[in-house]
Amino acid sequence: MGKFTFDEINSMYFDVLKEIGNIGAGNATTSIATMLNIKLNMEVPNVRLMGIEELTTAICPEEEEIVGIFLELQEDISGSMMFLLKMDAAYYLLNHLLGRGDDYRQEFDEMDLSAMKEIGNIIAGSYLTALSSMTNLTISPSIPYIAVDMAGAILSIPAIQFGQFGDNALLIETEFGDDVMIEGYFILLPELDSYDRILTSLGIAL
Repeated sequence: MGKFTFDEINSMYFDVLKEIGNIGAGNATTSIATMLNIKLNMEVPNVRLMGIEELTTAICPEEEEIVGIFLELQEDISGSMMFLLKMDAAYYLLNHLLGRGDDYRQEFDEMDLSAMKEIGNIIAGSYLTALSSMTNLTISPSIPYIAVDMAGAILSIPAIQFGQFGDNALLIETEFGDDVMIEGYFILLPELDSYDRILTSLGIAL
């Protein structure tokens, strides 16, 4: 078990994690804009440290359907990460990517799910690139898993993950778009030893 605990987090640790979130969100927005061939603006991400039990209500009601993309982290960092989108945001991205009208709202088929995985892969990769660049650590994501389900069910995954390590989670909320601004939610779940490694690599004594 590493020396780092969320319960003992101080402002320096949080500022570093927030900066990684800011850079990752910028990279992700640029990547999505390139993928969709549209101009996207991004608001300053909102980075919050909160209790696991607060995650669901911070995003939406537990019974609301959302899209969740889950990846495992390997190499120098062990853990997992999630990217969450409300359904309106998911349809907005998919409809632009697949050349459909903005009002398309049919149930996701295999092509939609595959495209959504690719969007999630690009977004997650952008965050990991930011983290790797700042820390000089090698981080490789697994093949993404996707779920379309109620928020309470999807967010039971980080609750189980963090139940082993502590009571708090880091939630990064990003907002981007052109005429319509959409929200995405990013949860990074490194194991505690990996947090030690991240902060040590940035020159922060533990």
